[in-house]
Amino acid sequence: DRKRAEGKKHVQAVLALARRRVNVLWALIRDRRCYQITPPAPAAG
Repeated sequence: DRKRAEGKKHVQAVLALARRRVNVLWALIRDRRCYQITPPAPAAG
């Protein structure tokens, strides 16, 4: 939605998201690490 709000077309927005995922995957492979889900920090309220 944010990329669409920037005026990007649907395909451009999806490619931007895919590129971000690939960058994470490549960093994991490069560093020989396993993917670990970390829960988001609780919001200060």
